[in-house]
Amino acid sequence: MLIGIVGAPNKGKSTLFSAMTMVEAEIADYPFTTIKPNFGITYATKDCVEKELGVRCNPRNSICMNGTRMLPVNVVDVAGLVEGAHLGKGMGNQFLNDLASADALIIVADASGTTDQNGNKTTGSDPLKDVSIVIDEIREWFASIIKRNMPGIMRKADGLSALANALDRIGTTKEQIEKAASMSYLPLTDITWSDDDIKAFASSLLEINKPIVIAANKSDSKEADENTKRLKERYGERVFACSAAIELALRKASKQGIIDYKPGASSFSILKNDISEEQKDALAYMKEFLESKGTNVQEMINYIVFKLLDNIVVYPVEDENRYTDHFGNVLPDAILIKRGSTAQDLAFKIHTELGEGMLYAIDAKAKTRIAKGYILKDNDVIKIVSAARRK
Repeated sequence: MLIGIVGAPNKGKSTLFSAMTMVEAEIADYPFTTIKPNFGITYATKDCVEKELGVRCNPRNSICMNGTRMLPVNVVDVAGLVEGAHLGKGMGNQFLNDLASADALIIVADASGTTDQNGNKTTGSDPLKDVSIVIDEIREWFASIIKRNMPGIMRKADGLSALANALDRIGTTKEQIEKAASMSYLPLTDITWSDDDIKAFASSLLEINKPIVIAANKSDSKEADENTKRLKERYGERVFACSAAIELALRKASKQGIIDYKPGASSFSILKNDISEEQKDALAYMKEFLESKGTNVQEMINYIVFKLLDNIVVYPVEDENRYTDHFGNVLPDAILIKRGSTAQDLAFKIHTELGEGMLYAIDAKAKTRIAKGYILKDNDVIKIVSAARRK
């Protein structure tokens, strides 16, 4: 899974990336600070099943802190985007290539209105424009791929396969194409789409292939409240009032042992007394902000993983009685998998040979045998029984 952080220049993308991943990215208040993409890992969080089972887990592919399972998710922060990016303006071509494999996007908008759409300092800039530029440019990018391949697509009776080949570079599946065509009321045989048809299809495909949330950043400014309200009126629950700068400062202070802060918490405790008055004032300000508004960075990550991309967490084990792998690790792996997946889908996700040789599975909680086609539930603990040895 890969989340892409996108937006017009100088909106706080790299600050948000650093806050999410604790990877040091170059941060500055001028456009195009990011030239090459930054890659890192963030964590989605949820209650670990160890609480329900009354055991203490020993994670291998994730982290567990005080009963909270932290599940790794890949993140990329790409170059700032300006109008005309799909035509190559700004860092456009590089931006779009870096974005191709993302499963979901965070569009960072400046809710304070203190940077214009080119990333220059100003006042009264409209964050809705920040968002619309990104959406329009990605849609136009999708449309340009289709237009460029349209002569070949029109020669094929099987338009679905032709479109799938053309759109393979952005990770589009046939199922996504069928859904986007249905949403746009367009045929997939003997395709003769107009430019308007292509744009409608591209808009539908963007929603399916790279669904979007909006980080209304710099929400600690006094100008941000009204702009965030306007964003929510337009885009609904997908808008998160964020302060990437405060989240980053809190995580750094926690890493340095100055405070005890858990991402997503509504407060923190100070661990060190020997700090400067300036640090005390800064911590007091951040604590007040956290308790009144929150940075909402962790909430946004969890929303993307569990709601927008509709994943659940499943725990594969080899011993259904002790909930362990063959090394004796308790609940070693927590697997993110799409809601609606089957036990055999889980087996294939673990290892191809395990899926191919699968005989049946065991629900480790209920200690009952289940079929390969069993639909997995969130927090299931599953043993796969296969003719192939697990590697």
